[in-house]
Amino acid sequence: MSGTLFLCATPIGNLEDITFRVIRTLKEADLIAAEDTRNSIKLLNHFEIQTPMTSYHEYNKYEKGRKLVEKLQEGKNIALITDAGTPGISDPGEELVRMCYEAGITVTSLPGAAACITALTVSGLSTRRFAFEAFLPPDKKERERILEELSEETRTIILYEAPHRLCKTLALLKETLGNRKITICRELTKKYEAVLRSTLEEAVIFYTEHEPKGECVLVIEGKSAEELKQEAREKWEEMGIEEHMQIYLSMGKDKKEAMKCVAKDRGVSKREIYKALL
Repeated sequence: MSGTLFLCATPIGNLEDITFRVIRTLKEADLIAAEDTRNSIKLLNHFEIQTPMTSYHEYNKYEKGRKLVEKLQEGKNIALITDAGTPGISDPGEELVRMCYEAGITVTSLPGAAACITALTVSGLSTRRFAFEAFLPPDKKERERILEELSEETRTIILYEAPHRLCKTLALLKETLGNRKITICRELTKKYEAVLRSTLEEAVIFYTEHEPKGECVLVIEGKSAEELKQEAREKWEEMGIEEHMQIYLSMGKDKKEAMKCVAKDRGVSKREIYKALL
């Protein structure tokens, strides 16, 4: 009988942010696969966990992944941990999960800390709908493509960023998205946790004057419904009213209904459209 892959969420800073279930699973597993064994040994020592550990990271995820699947097929139970947070979130663990499902191996997730959710909840921005983008791509063209997509995103946006790239990324976001509200979370759950709520313009100025330290989570407000309406109106206003009317008439609408649609598109009264067509 095959073993089980346990995805074990670990603290993102404060060691107390780990569940009893994760500690028990790490102690009972046959093997722990860790993103960085040098980092994870501190966690294991703290909780007196003596389970053997092996490395599983971005640069060996295919080769090591196959070996881990073989061990699971032999009946071994493996606990997967990342440097901090939940495995599989902006993390090579997603590849191992895919390989396990293809091999018919059971996968279960033990919930816990995740920097993206922690930041979202303290951001003061809308939490009902959000888009998690993780780190922006290093490739310039790919990064520009993603930023262009995000410029039209109406959901709250969550990004990760390293401190040495923060100022450049904030400037790119300001240039692409406009001066949106943003909450920048640094050193979450740690002693020097900092949460800065501002606008992108203010954030660029602040971090130009204050060197950022620690990994950052950026939570950015999405494009508002009012912005979308305004952009749509401006697009229609570039077109003549008669041409605008013709679009709806060609769709089979009568003149009265077409005038109503044109007025709605332009944010004006039907009377104004009627006068303009006289």
